[in-house]
Amino acid sequence: MAAAASAERMSRVDTAWLRMDNDVNLMMIVGVWRIEPGIRHAALMERVQERLLKYGRFRQKVVEDAMGALWVDVPEVDLTHHVRLEKLNRKPGQGEREALQERVGELCTSPLDRTRPLWQFHFIEHYDGGSALIARIHHCIADGIALISVLLSITDGGSDPPQRKKREKEEGAEFDWFAEAIMRPLADVTVKAIGLTGSGMAKSVEMLANPQQPLQGTVELARMGAQVVSDAASMLLMPDDSPTQLKGKPIGTKRVAWGEPIPLDVVKAIGKGLGCSVNDVLLACVAGAIGGWLREQGEDTTGKEIRAMVPVNLRPLEKAYKLGNQFGLVPLVLPIGIVNPIERVYAVRARMQELKGSYQPLLAFAVLAVAGLLIKPMQDALLNLFAKKATAVMTNVPGPGTPLKICGSTLSQVMFWVPQSGEIGVGVSILSYGGGVQFGLITDAQMCPDPHKIIERFEPEFQRLLLVTLMLPWE
Repeated sequence: MAAAASAERMSRVDTAWLRMDNDVNLMMIVGVWRIEPGIRHAALMERVQERLLKYGRFRQKVVEDAMGALWVDVPEVDLTHHVRLEKLNRKPGQGEREALQERVGELCTSPLDRTRPLWQFHFIEHYDGGSALIARIHHCIADGIALISVLLSITDGGSDPPQRKKREKEEGAEFDWFAEAIMRPLADVTVKAIGLTGSGMAKSVEMLANPQQPLQGTVELARMGAQVVSDAASMLLMPDDSPTQLKGKPIGTKRVAWGEPIPLDVVKAIGKGLGCSVNDVLLACVAGAIGGWLREQGEDTTGKEIRAMVPVNLRPLEKAYKLGNQFGLVPLVLPIGIVNPIERVYAVRARMQELKGSYQPLLAFAVLAVAGLLIKPMQDALLNLFAKKATAVMTNVPGPGTPLKICGSTLSQVMFWVPQSGEIGVGVSILSYGGGVQFGLITDAQMCPDPHKIIERFEPEFQRLLLVTLMLPWE
């Protein structure tokens, strides 16, 4: 009875993520921090106690019931379990980075203890002249945008979560979870990457978020309705993704790789020179690296495209501290068959333009919400529709422009990966931090046993694009 008194019902969307674990993909967000100079385990434990545990979700475990799941407070968080001190085991001839990447791959396939709060830090006190931290957090706690905000709160100068006042429900009022979970967060959101910023879109969402107001502007409402119908049809009728070596049946063994940062200022300069966004430039490099690797494997990529499911934030960043999952998904087409770097970047730009004004992120969020209501077999069948339509999950997250510090030391490198759902076996991570842009890759060993071979192609693809851009006529 005591546990029930401190319990809180989990949202439908978060419940969907909780139940999405399967034999080949665990729904964990995994991150790696490199810290220079190194810090002590005791200092990290103290910082976690002071800052991270102020977020209620990190002091709660999950209890499933017939209606879904509950967040239940634990009497005491055992930090010796959640902040584990590890020594990096290196094989003969193996460098420290390779050993760390191998350990990250192992942890990506190790489930979190369901009897405890669903997060864990693995701390390597001595790594490459500093320290390294591997963070694992279940996706049901929050999405990547929210978790980055939370994790950065434990850095020096990080702020505590704002104190929230509990809203009292009116007696007998029925909770409309669809309006609360989907429409209300969209009322003040701006999603610059795909252009969900038009006044018409804002007015339409505001009408939906405030159902008590009379509906006006029938032309705009009709346009919005037509767009929703069109987007829903395109999602349902979308053909399965192109067959490549990166598409198939995963075996559940993960491989992880990441590269050195590329200067963000140079990426911006290329984008300006080509009249494209930073995203266009980075995604073109991703498509080029994947296409080049596939051709190296003997595949003919002529005319081929693959889709990557890209999470799109559906909440104002200043509200990320509330945790939970509030993002949609858009299927972004990567033209892997285009060899010319300039032609490829313009093809990516055209694909991004096609997404402007799309309601697909909202529809995908609604699918996840509905999935949280279903029993697991039906949920798996529904979510596998997404997996069949895509080859990869790809995230592109902007981090702080200047390096942060933790316990007096510099956080010199940051990487993270979101999980792949269903039978998707590839995850691409693009993170800007401290003036640089880093690419990370996680793959199933069945599809790509050595993701380093793809990662090492990012820098050459970027240099090719830079060289060709400099050769173009300048006005």
